[in-house]
Amino acid sequence: MPDNSHTQAPSRALFLSDADVASLADWPSAVAALADAYARPVSNAMVPPRAMARGDGIWLRSLSAVSPNGGHMGCKLIAANTRARRASYLISLFDQHSTELCALIDGNRVTGLRTAATAALAVTLLAPQRPLRVAVIGSGFEARNALDCLCAVREVQSARVFSPTPASRERFAEGFRETLDICAADSPESIVQDADVVICAARSRDESPVLQGAWLPPGVTVVSLGSTLPEQREVDEATMARAACIIADMPDEVAHDTGDAIAATRAGVVLADKLVALTSLAAGSIAARRTDDEIVLYKSVGSALQDVVIAEMLLARAQQQGRGVTLPATIVPVAK
Repeated sequence: MPDNSHTQAPSRALFLSDADVASLADWPSAVAALADAYARPVSNAMVPPRAMARGDGIWLRSLSAVSPNGGHMGCKLIAANTRARRASYLISLFDQHSTELCALIDGNRVTGLRTAATAALAVTLLAPQRPLRVAVIGSGFEARNALDCLCAVREVQSARVFSPTPASRERFAEGFRETLDICAADSPESIVQDADVVICAARSRDESPVLQGAWLPPGVTVVSLGSTLPEQREVDEATMARAACIIADMPDEVAHDTGDAIAATRAGVVLADKLVALTSLAAGSIAARRTDDEIVLYKSVGSALQDVVIAEMLLARAQQQGRGVTLPATIVPVAK
């Protein structure tokens, strides 16, 4: 019989629940982890396009990435039933060297963490180094997270919020009043005109753009988080045209799979010369502005790199703090 006495058993994987994620995460650490990852060399092969399997009213999306720090590779799965209005999120992390399964993580909260933290990273790299005047269009959880995260890593002088429902925008503002000079406004144009940063995290019911490029003041930084599919709209063609530089977390997907870019291309806006990767900005290999008056736009569709990097951070913290549940069994890597 073969002697397997010296074969090392794989480590047991850790499961992190949504409650674990909530207790382990904080905004500055999430932004710092992403800043480190985006400043490292990241090839397209390390972050391939997302894939989606579709059925009748159901879909399963997969986003995979290899972390540039040499630690893990992972995948986020999103299972959705649109008729039942239900979705589940699962992130798996594997050791890059041993291929052992290291963790399974409830990815629901991670999605919100990585979207807001990457947006805050983009603002940190793009916006002027002074207390910021921020305009927020939208009052849902993405808008809330984006402003909350930005306040954690940058000094915000004031914020103004608009959403179509008065009660929603007042509730949004009330949630920040203890720590921030903030008010709700009854039109988006009024809050944009003197802003340093405009955060868009909303779409209209008829998918018409909620931000008009004609409103934008010189030197503003626009963050667009709410339109990630071809049928969705958030910013108009003039916004895309006026932007001297469009920073994208996934440039090819932004260019070809978002309604804003598709509409701009149809209107004759040439995106190829101004669309650049967030990795290039974070690494310092490009300058988004040539003059202080130029408008820049960060356009996000979400990336598996963000999910995997945040998941790595959570796993490291869980191991340090003794959180999570060790799974009773695991998969065993095999020789290939």
